[in-house]
Amino acid sequence: MIRKELALLTKEDFSTRSDLPQWLLDEYQTFHNTVTDKTFPCYFGMSGELKGELRYGYITQDDWSNLPKTLEGFLDLFNNPKHKRHGLFVFVEPFEVEGKLEQYRKQFWDILQYLHEVDPVEWPEDAPRNPAHHLWDFRFHGEPIFVFGNAPAYKQRKTRHLGNSMVLGFQPRKIFQGLEGTEKGGIMSREKVRERVEAWDHLPTHPDISHFGDPEHNEWKQFFIGDDIEPIKGKCPFNHKAMKTVES
Repeated sequence: MIRKELALLTKEDFSTRSDLPQWLLDEYQTFHNTVTDKTFPCYFGMSGELKGELRYGYITQDDWSNLPKTLEGFLDLFNNPKHKRHGLFVFVEPFEVEGKLEQYRKQFWDILQYLHEVDPVEWPEDAPRNPAHHLWDFRFHGEPIFVFGNAPAYKQRKTRHLGNSMVLGFQPRKIFQGLEGTEKGGIMSREKVRERVEAWDHLPTHPDISHFGDPEHNEWKQFFIGDDIEPIKGKCPFNHKAMKTVES
């Protein structure tokens, strides 16, 4: 297992470290070229990449064991106020043959379930355990985190296609302070980004995209949206440990 201080990568690590796999270097370069394109819709990602404010991690198909340390190291950054807007992007070693979107979706939720199973910190008592609750959010080490999946199987929603790897984006809720869905700044910035996303994707905003806390909305559905304009149906694949114990 990689030590926490080595698991969390910076932009400079991709050009200075000799222990990183070639597939990761290739995928990072694709990621960099994509998010720094002047027409890329997400200002947060573009600005963070250009300024070196983003952090990165990676896992292979056979070994996810360094991911908890990567996320721990990332969350530790927020003890320093200057890191309040940082985001983490985790690259997953590509499949030998590109998969269907459902394969990437399944692996995405398997990874979040793995993180939850190894997390030693209990969720706060007032945090909903059931993803069907409109205030449910994924947590790690007690921190609420918005996680979103990007994968090569996205053919229409190009904003979710960042290379041959599936890429998981982790954004702690605290970075959105002042930009919440009900705040004026949040509403304005969200509308601008969505306009740019629609122009990039040539598709309307996905119907499951909303803001956290919307009583008509399930947060988990926008973690891994469809490559279409159809609402996601069915039950969330994530199961809280406590609920699994009760059910069994």
